Amino acid sequence: MTTVTEVSLPASDVALAETFTALPDLEIRVKSVVAEGPLQTMPLVWIANAPRDDIEEALADDPTVDEFTCLLEDADTEEWLYRIEYDSTVGEVCGAIYDHDGTILDAQCSTSHWTFRLLFPDRDLLSATIDELEAQDIHVDVRRMVEAGRNADLEATAALTEAQEEAISEAYRRGYYDVPRQISLEELADELDISHQALSERLRRASKVLASEQVDEAVAQ
Repeated sequence: MTTVTEVSLPASDVALAETFTALPDLEIRVKSVVAEGPLQTMPLVWIANAPRDDIEEALADDPTVDEFTCLLEDADTEEWLYRIEYDSTVGEVCGAIYDHDGTILDAQCSTSHWTFRLLFPDRDLLSATIDELEAQDIHVDVRRMVEAGRNADLEATAALTEAQEEAISEAYRRGYYDVPRQISLEELADELDISHQALSERLRRASKVLASEQVDEAVAQ
């Protein structure tokens, strides 16, 4: 049966680890997961929380980045959309996934790790992928694995990322879900030091994941 899993890989084994080392408060959101095969995986990313000159200096010094181009600027949120061409490391990681009929549904990156949400036609192919990655001395942490039915909502089939968990926990603690609300989306975004668009997206996806889990549990009972 089709298997959807969320796995975490060390950033040092994938890409952009040195960029995060230079700019630890950086926020990177993957906009496009796949363009034209493994070597062009995750080419478009939004980058924020640092001046553009500092971002480009860090990218230029990062050995996992071959080339980068700034495509767009969002002046309101101070975010920049970059097209990044990575070195062969990313191609090797993603190639192991594609070679076993895997599909990358989503990707997120942080200071310490990359989180991938993957789909495989069956669990054996997932196991083979993990074996191949570990043979490359890449540590793979399987955070969640579920079997998806034909009509499964693949967007909701994933555990919360660290950023989503932080956002929804802080929103609950600060009274965002109270009636009336104790804090606005904009105020909460300022406290978390992210754009309100990014926070809105994190809360939306986190809420959908949690809601899907509750519905699945109720059906199972």
